[in-house]
Amino acid sequence: MNRLFIVVICLTGWLLTACSSSPKPSEAPEPEVRQVLVLAEEGTPHQGFCDATRAWLDGLKDTLNIQTTWVADLKEMPAGEIDKYQLVVHLNYPPYAWSEASQQDFMRYIDEGRGSYIGFHHASLLGDIFDGYSMWQWFSDFMGSIRWENYIETLTDGTVHVEDAQHPIMKGVPSSFVVPKDEWYTYTTNPRDHAHVLATVDEDSYVPQSDIRMGDHPVIWVNENKKARNVYFQFGHDQELYQLDAFKQMFRNAIEWCLKDNE
Repeated sequence: MNRLFIVVICLTGWLLTACSSSPKPSEAPEPEVRQVLVLAEEGTPHQGFCDATRAWLDGLKDTLNIQTTWVADLKEMPAGEIDKYQLVVHLNYPPYAWSEASQQDFMRYIDEGRGSYIGFHHASLLGDIFDGYSMWQWFSDFMGSIRWENYIETLTDGTVHVEDAQHPIMKGVPSSFVVPKDEWYTYTTNPRDHAHVLATVDEDSYVPQSDIRMGDHPVIWVNENKKARNVYFQFGHDQELYQLDAFKQMFRNAIEWCLKDNE
């Protein structure tokens, strides 16, 4: 009996030691914070939109697991630094004013799919008529081979109709919605011929009415010919956009869609 008791005690001790020394299930690592570069020129008529965007993005940092870095001029960034960002959000800062080094960095970033891109409003301000700058042909092609022609200077409401409701950017977005107080650009060529259109504006819905028109007028599109995921929103002039649930839904969808490609 004593020998059996000793054997049981030894076995129990061995089992306890084995259990305590066995590796515990590893905890899931914290997801890596995604880095977002925001291009936002300061002191322009779009300052209200930029400030509202900053507040909105700050409110979503934890939910979307992102960290934003704001830059007013790409010349401030050393060559190659753009590669550390998984997403570039282009709020204004017209592309024709970029330095040659900034242009080369950005072209490589997009063409090689090193990150992704969301552009607004001024990103399609392309042509040979702005402040003496020459046309940046690569960016024109990136934007759907467009060339800026005209715009409605008076801030105007317009009804936008979703064309591709199945695209991830349009998830949870109504089939139509009114964009308030914006400038509507027209182009010499239609981006539809070179990009995938997600939504158009109904020019008959303008309030106040305007004779500046394109006919078929895309206002949201993606360029599927580029390696980097990308989307362009033609509106983005006024902070009142953040009163529009459809806009905030599309912007959030766009961020999630762009970053998913870079996980």
